[in-house]
Amino acid sequence: MHPPTVADNSVITIPDTHPHSPTRRRTTFLSLKSRLLRRDILLTKLLPLIVSVSIGLLVRFAIPKPSRVTTQAWQLLAIFLTTISGLIFSPLPVGAWAFACLTLVIVTDTLSFAEAFVAFTNEVIWLIVASFFFSRGFVKTGLGDRIAMYFVKWLGKSTLGLAYGLALSEAMIAPAMPSTTARAGGIFVPIINSLSMSADSFPKDQSAKKLGAFLIHSQFQSSSSSSALFLTAAAQNLLCIKFAESLGVKVPVKWITWFKAASLPAIASLLVAPFLVYKIVPPETKHTPDAPAMATNKLKQMGPVSKNEWIMLGTMLLLVGLWIAGDALGVANVVSAMLGLSILLLLGVLDWDDCLSETSAWDTLIWFGVLVGMANQLTKHGIIPWIADSVGSSLRSMSLSWPVAFLILQATYFFIHYLFASQTAHVGALYSAFLAMHLASKVPGLVAALALAFNTNLFGALTHYSSGQAAVYYGAGYVKLLDILKLGILMAIINITIWGLVGSLWWKILGFY
Repeated sequence: MHPPTVADNSVITIPDTHPHSPTRRRTTFLSLKSRLLRRDILLTKLLPLIVSVSIGLLVRFAIPKPSRVTTQAWQLLAIFLTTISGLIFSPLPVGAWAFACLTLVIVTDTLSFAEAFVAFTNEVIWLIVASFFFSRGFVKTGLGDRIAMYFVKWLGKSTLGLAYGLALSEAMIAPAMPSTTARAGGIFVPIINSLSMSADSFPKDQSAKKLGAFLIHSQFQSSSSSSALFLTAAAQNLLCIKFAESLGVKVPVKWITWFKAASLPAIASLLVAPFLVYKIVPPETKHTPDAPAMATNKLKQMGPVSKNEWIMLGTMLLLVGLWIAGDALGVANVVSAMLGLSILLLLGVLDWDDCLSETSAWDTLIWFGVLVGMANQLTKHGIIPWIADSVGSSLRSMSLSWPVAFLILQATYFFIHYLFASQTAHVGALYSAFLAMHLASKVPGLVAALALAFNTNLFGALTHYSSGQAAVYYGAGYVKLLDILKLGILMAIINITIWGLVGSLWWKILGFY
């Protein structure tokens, strides 16, 4: 056998297999690093999985079942608590975890397939899904940017005026863009970035204090009142009303009643929030004379209002009109949303690929459907009434008047949100239970239902993880973690005070109690 022939100038690479060679040592190091990384990732997922499952097992097998609760209902509660724990600790993405828990409900014969999936026909869930698609239209056409830029142009000569301009523009957009997260990520964070950088204020830099940090704080704190102002300003609002009705609390002429109840306290909070943030975390830049010029320039670049923007605006006005007059006309909110979405699709403002690529909508459909379905079944099988009666009896044994019981329950519902990373998950887990406790404590139903729903919006600005928009604003990089936590609790107390004083007097005038 002849040795292989090597052409001139060619190179034969001989593998370096010596155990102490640099190449071998580097390969071994990279392999070890890869294994350690995989182990860390596994532990990151394994520990939340163990905690989430353990909570359910503890409830199912270690805590004695109350005599008036069936085994099936107790098992459903255990799986529900495992589901909620997984949404908090995240062993899997929320949609995947919810689907796995839904499968567990069926496999263990806790619920039938039909019972487990019945919530996926719930009109509120499909209204939420449609709202994600509708929000994409605002971003895609640029209508949201245009509206915000006009407010910057009119009010942006001072830093405080700039903050008010952004807050008011969100309040104007909110009723037809029912996602605070979409408004934050699609419109306001990009605008705040542009304004801040033009003033030499940059994220993750000491210069953030010049302007960016203040605008982020102000807009974040104001957004909670914008969401509370309109029934259709946030997905969780519609979910609250649905749960309230399932417990027998009827909200007449829903959109109008909600707006009337929220209007005075929400406007008061909107007027106060930017000013208080300005005093608590003052920006180094007090005047922004270039902001109106920048907005004017941006509007020139955008050109005249496009055909798609006109269609989007017209559809928005049609939708708001239908949501206001829907009860009188017999048109459900979800049908109005479907009609608006169909108009946008037929006229080419959106295409079907836009809807298919809106992954957050489909993800929400899954985990919302699971949460709503389980929560409804907990009520049907007597868990929620049992909890409500137990707490209600305890409150009555303390001889508390309904206003005192109302304050205790509302405060508990609010601050327990430190354990949640989603407003909608909080609603799915606790809204029905807390409303039932209010009713058992003789709190007027309409006041209890609406106050819980308003608080669901207000605690969205409590922490950097308390809502989708919280993650967006914090992720912009202008604010520090400690600052957002300190301001969050301070503004929460201020908002609770405003809504408690102004709201209670206003609801008395409206005849709610």
